Amino acid sequence: MEKTIEKARTLVEALPYIKEFHGKTVVVKCGGSVLSDKALRATSATDIVLMKYVGVNPVVVHGGGRAISETMDKMGIKSEFCQGLRVTDEHSIKIVEMVLVGSENKELVASINRAGGRAVGVSGKDSDMLFAKKLMVPGGDAGEEVDIGYVGKITRVNPEVLRNLENDGYIPIIAPVATDEDGGTWNVNADVAAGEIAGALRAEKLVFLTDTPGILSDEADEGSLISTITLDKVEELISRGAIGGGMIPKVKACSAALQAGVRKTHIIDGRVPHALLLEIFTDKGVGTEVTL
Repeated sequence: MEKTIEKARTLVEALPYIKEFHGKTVVVKCGGSVLSDKALRATSATDIVLMKYVGVNPVVVHGGGRAISETMDKMGIKSEFCQGLRVTDEHSIKIVEMVLVGSENKELVASINRAGGRAVGVSGKDSDMLFAKKLMVPGGDAGEEVDIGYVGKITRVNPEVLRNLENDGYIPIIAPVATDEDGGTWNVNADVAAGEIAGALRAEKLVFLTDTPGILSDEADEGSLISTITLDKVEELISRGAIGGGMIPKVKACSAALQAGVRKTHIIDGRVPHALLLEIFTDKGVGTEVTL
């Protein structure tokens, strides 16, 4: 009986959060660690479907870098990176689009549909949702910028198709491939895309499901988790090297989203079963909340 009562207490604890977020948009970015693990993908899909049924509007952006690298390896093509970004030539952009839109996107859509949701997979090219231009990165011998191919910087987000899907009861699943005025194809960082989309939708929350506990004050110590951090403190940690690698685009995306009007941003451990529900519908939450 006590276990049954405890379940009831959990539901009661969730009630004020369900009321607060009812009708609001929450953008969820699913990283490769979540997508590559079938069990985690299934529990994350269940969380997303539950959110929809209690009145929250989840919009999901996914990555797929690991799957792209694996596919390129099988084709005998070496993956190259510059400043953490994939060097994407004319041939590899076709592989990127094939994997992100044709494989990773549809697998996540299927997982959410199996969990009882109504998911629709789209890419940034659909309805001209994401526009981009060439992204040049620093790193040349003389300090000049480097051309890394078909890697794009988002210049405009058209959220109309996402609003229409939300209003019709669907869960949008977005592959981070963008277009341009000429109908070209651009590979864009999924973290950056999630931040830009959250800002365009004026989302209530932006949540990153990652393979780390959150932001750590010491990268080597998972016990040094920071539960809440301001953007000023984030910049301080970046400058002294405590935040680096793949965490930098996530915190930069949090910054862009917050400055565009998103109320709260979170970086949480997607390896924890039902981390999304714990973050949104419980008093303690998990991971790190990034604020202005």
